[in-house]
Amino acid sequence: MPPEPTDAVKQGAATPAAAGGTPRPVEPGSRAGGRARALLHGLGPLLGLIVLCIAGTVLNGDFATLDNVMNVLTRTAFIGIIAVGMCFVIISGGIDLSVGSMAALIAGAMILVMNRLAPSLGSPTSVIALGIGIALLLGALFGLAHGLLITRGGIEPFIVTLGTLGIFRAYLTYFADGGALTLDMELSDAYSPVYYANLLGIPIPVWVFLAVALVGGLILNRTAYGRYVQAIGSNEQVARYAAVDVNRIKVLTYMLLGICVGIATVLYVPRLGSASPTTGLLWELEAIAAVIVGGTALKGGSGTITGTVVGAVLLSVISNILNLTSIISVYLNSAVQGFVIIGVAFMQRRRK
Repeated sequence: MPPEPTDAVKQGAATPAAAGGTPRPVEPGSRAGGRARALLHGLGPLLGLIVLCIAGTVLNGDFATLDNVMNVLTRTAFIGIIAVGMCFVIISGGIDLSVGSMAALIAGAMILVMNRLAPSLGSPTSVIALGIGIALLLGALFGLAHGLLITRGGIEPFIVTLGTLGIFRAYLTYFADGGALTLDMELSDAYSPVYYANLLGIPIPVWVFLAVALVGGLILNRTAYGRYVQAIGSNEQVARYAAVDVNRIKVLTYMLLGICVGIATVLYVPRLGSASPTTGLLWELEAIAAVIVGGTALKGGSGTITGTVVGAVLLSVISNILNLTSIISVYLNSAVQGFVIIGVAFMQRRRK
């Protein structure tokens, strides 16, 4: 019968040495340093956002105005909502490169159906409600297709979503005949408050973004599904041994992302009232950047919705500062986001 472990081992005061198995005491300072590094890692995105806000205020006095703050948050809402769904996908060890093209196709389908059914339904409110339902349904169906191709088809997420990236945008271009699909003027006027109206001085898209983030945080941290997502990202094989239905969880995760894309599209369509082949361009880059900047591990297993929200706002603040100060050309905004993704990935690798 094996001997009982010593009290020191039970209490975690000693660890086996790399060679020979002799207990090696753990320095109290190293524990404190580890906790400090973990805390700094968790607060890093928030600290970065605070520093950027201070810098933006110093560089341009208009940065800290209420109108500019609301403008930044409103523009963050689209990417932020998608980033919440992307956070689940990346935590589970997956990726989705098609969200921008998916949003474009959903927007085009909404406009086509709403314009076609407006004369028969009569009430603009009914037509708008139908369009919103179509957007959410299409998002869920596209996510379902991704999930099934990845789980049942055994194809890597990168390949599946890279393929659908081209498919979605090609179909939108086909439906629009290479141009743009424009919402009927009467419907556009009735639909515009979804983007331009505000509640208690805060634009509607910001409220929706906050609601999606809150629900996403509760699902990730307070449900069995959220725990399964994290377990699959940490070690998929162990999750299978623990009787987790990995395929089902992955499919649900991609469907959740698709629904988030549908919600973002519902808010985006009334902004311009049209959809074109350039709609949603590079949204996948921005969504992935927001998740990674927010502290989610690229290889999955860990991440937070709070960090994702902060990451999305941080990236919008960077773009806003560049627009207000002209430090570099606004055409390089996407390059800045690309550098941010590479830099954060490099730091994650070094930290491991």
